Amino acid sequence: MRCTYCSHNESKVVDSRESSDGVRRRRECSSCRRRYTTYERVQSNALRVVKRDQRREDFNPEKLRASLLTACAKRPLPTGSIDKLVSDVEADLQQSGRSEIASRAIGELVIDKIKGIDRVAYIRFASVYRDFDDIETFKEEIEALLEPHEEQDEANQLALIPEEVMPVKPRRHRSRRNGKSRAV
Repeated sequence: MRCTYCSHNESKVVDSRESSDGVRRRRECSSCRRRYTTYERVQSNALRVVKRDQRREDFNPEKLRASLLTACAKRPLPTGSIDKLVSDVEADLQQSGRSEIASRAIGELVIDKIKGIDRVAYIRFASVYRDFDDIETFKEEIEALLEPHEEQDEANQLALIPEEVMPVKPRRHRSRRNGKSRAV
């Protein structure tokens, strides 16, 4: 394993753990002594993507991650949600049992998943993926997105800090008469 800092070829494994993606290994470079993490996954059948012009290429999760990062730029998404979405899409594609999958099917799968995470990111991704011809098509997509959510104002959007994580505690203050604390 090549060190990510100094490119030295030798390292030792300091810690090894099972993770949902495979095996997570913490390594230490024998030259610079810095530590880095690697992930090992079982290589499954190579997925091939059939493009619109019938070209075929290997499925590249990094390419999907880059497009999702662009669509989700400056959105209040929880840490790791994009990586989880990419992993979920890749797992769904592997479970389909097919070796070739149309890029259109992959795009629709991503659109379905991103729609439940963030509506603004959904519109951004859909505008590039579906290649809207004009502003009217874009407007129709936004109106279709708003129809079932008219009564909810931003209820589908993710908060930066979920309310369950930070419960409201009662404030305490001292009574002037006896100096004891009491909840308000």
